[in-house]
Amino acid sequence: MKNAWLLPEYVEDILPPYALALEGLRRRLLDLFASYGYDLVQPPLIEYLDSLLTGVAQDLDLKTFKVLDSLSGKLLGVRADITPQAARIDAHLLNRQGVTRLCYAGSVLHTRPSALLNSREPFQVGAELFGHAGIEADRESLQLLTAALKAAGLTDARISLGHVGLFRTLAQAAGIGGELAAELFAALQHKDAPQIAALTANLDANLAAAFRRLPELYGGAEMLAAARRELPALPGVSAALDDLAALLPAADGIALTLDLADLRGYGYHNGVVYAAYVGGQAGAIAQGGRYDGAGAIFGRSRPATGFSLDLRQIVDSLPEPGRRPAILAPCAEDAGLQAAIAELRAAGERVVVELPGQAPHRAEAGCDRQLVQQAGAWRVVPL
Repeated sequence: MKNAWLLPEYVEDILPPYALALEGLRRRLLDLFASYGYDLVQPPLIEYLDSLLTGVAQDLDLKTFKVLDSLSGKLLGVRADITPQAARIDAHLLNRQGVTRLCYAGSVLHTRPSALLNSREPFQVGAELFGHAGIEADRESLQLLTAALKAAGLTDARISLGHVGLFRTLAQAAGIGGELAAELFAALQHKDAPQIAALTANLDANLAAAFRRLPELYGGAEMLAAARRELPALPGVSAALDDLAALLPAADGIALTLDLADLRGYGYHNGVVYAAYVGGQAGAIAQGGRYDGAGAIFGRSRPATGFSLDLRQIVDSLPEPGRRPAILAPCAEDAGLQAAIAELRAAGERVVVELPGQAPHRAEAGCDRQLVQQAGAWRVVPL
């Protein structure tokens, strides 16, 4: 086969030293999540399609690869997001009565890239909290995302914070739903002022003005005061703005912007939503928010909030990782040498044994020191 080494478009290998950088970041984040009380789960890469695309996961349909299972004759889906799987585990397998905190790490597969330069195989790490409907859960989730960004070294990241409940309140008051609501939601996402104006032309004047004003309402805490003055005094609007005000301190040390048109997950999210961005990356490196009722299709409707990060994008946004230095050791059946190698490895050093005939290629091993015998003892010296 010609060019058998080629991979599909937007699918790529992760080579050294990037693979080690990604793995190190995965470990740090899972340790961080564990310190907050999140239990690790490992859902399967593939499930019955009905399980992946029911209820709140309908928006994933276009992203999901489908295959026919030769054993059952049913359609299977390759997961495009691990969040619905975590909801299934909470609702159907764990069946806890109180709060459940779950975290995960693994590859997902998309039928198309989320942005021009992004991979179709993101590496997703996330944390989900089930069982608490209060703003306290959203605050914990946002604080944990902030801590994760810091742990990744992304102190220059910024978080955009919005609230889907505000849109839902205005849409309900305007009596719109179905296709019109979905089109308006998308227009607000893209801040498409002409489209927003066209879609709201036949609405009540005050509500139409509110929809048209949303893309302009972004900034810091001062924006909330303007929103309270200019948007309709509906209970759902006030509640959404109160939620956003309560979450402002949660992103301590990371820049946070409020954006009332930063919406996502139509038919999926129902409250606070947020995304993290970093310079040099197309699209968000992390996304999250509230998605109550995700487990209803599995028999339990529970409040839920959480987020996930794409580690591939994060690693690509960081400075180029260097290769981890190593110690070169000779290949010999010497008890003292073997003991010295074992001791160095136990101490966390990387020791590479030079096999016979490989001296001409020594530079490829990435060693900056070597193990030599001096005065009857094995010592590490510069190479």
